[in-house]
Amino acid sequence: MALYTSSSGAGAVTPDGFGVLVEKPVSELSVAFQVGTRVSTSATTYRVPILASDVVLGPVAEGADITPSDVVFSELAVDPVKFAGLSIVSREMADDSSPSALDVVGRSIARQIAKSVDSALLKPKTGLNPQGLNGLSGISAVDAGAAFANLDSFYEALSASESAGGNISAWVTDAATALAISQLKEGTGSNRGLLNADLTVDGRRQILGRPVYVSEQAPADTVFGVSGADLQIVVRDGTRVDVDRSRYFESDRIGVRGTMRVAFAAPVPATHAVITLSE
Repeated sequence: MALYTSSSGAGAVTPDGFGVLVEKPVSELSVAFQVGTRVSTSATTYRVPILASDVVLGPVAEGADITPSDVVFSELAVDPVKFAGLSIVSREMADDSSPSALDVVGRSIARQIAKSVDSALLKPKTGLNPQGLNGLSGISAVDAGAAFANLDSFYEALSASESAGGNISAWVTDAATALAISQLKEGTGSNRGLLNADLTVDGRRQILGRPVYVSEQAPADTVFGVSGADLQIVVRDGTRVDVDRSRYFESDRIGVRGTMRVAFAAPVPATHAVITLSE
C-alpha cells in the first residue's frame, strides 16, 4: 500500500508540521537573533541604505534665499547565506503525533542552524560564511589591558558606540570571560560584585544595565558590544523544511532537513564594539 500525505499519521512529518518547530527554536537558541534586529527579505541581495551626508542647514537672514542641498546616500549590500541542518529520525518518532516528539526533531535541527549562525557572527569569517562582528572593518576596538580589573573598558565601548550614533544594548562573550567579569568586586575586601543581576530573567547578568549573553562560539578573552538597532539579521524567506522517507529506506528512518538563509548587515560598524585583552 502506497503512503500518501493523506495517509493516517503522515501529517505529523510534513514540512508544514515542522516549519514552526524549527524556526522558533532557532530564534530562541541563537544569540544573533536575540541581540540583533531581524528583517525578512525575498531578494537574493539585501540592500541597506546609508545616509552619507545630511541636508546642509544654517542660519538664514529674513527674506534671504535658502541654498538648496542634497541628501547623499550610499548602500550596504549583503547576500543571505544558506545554513542547513539535517536530522535522521525513526519512522516511529516521526509518525508520533505528540507535540513532544515533533519538538525533539525540530530543536535538533534548530540547534545545528543556531550554532552555525552564531559561529558566523562571532568567529572570524571563513569559507561561505557572511561577515559577522569578528573582523568587521570599522568596528570600535577597545583594549582592556592584560586582564579585566574594572568596567572602564565597557564605559569606553559605550562611549565609542554613542559617538557613532549607536547604543550598545547587549554584550556577548564566552563562558570563561563572563565568569571572570562576574567575579570582579567593588573593592579590596568587598564581596559585592560589579555586575548587576537582571531581575527579569533568572541567572541573567548585566554590565552597565545591558544584558550579557554567553555563547560557546565567542572567542576567548573577547566581549562584543552590540547596538541591536544597528545590527540587522537578514533572513531570506524564513525557514524551509524538507522531508524524505526514501533516503534511509533500508533502516526505516526519515530525513528531515531544515534550511535558513541568513546574512548580517552592520551599516555603521563603529556603533558596535569589540573589547579584547592585550596579549
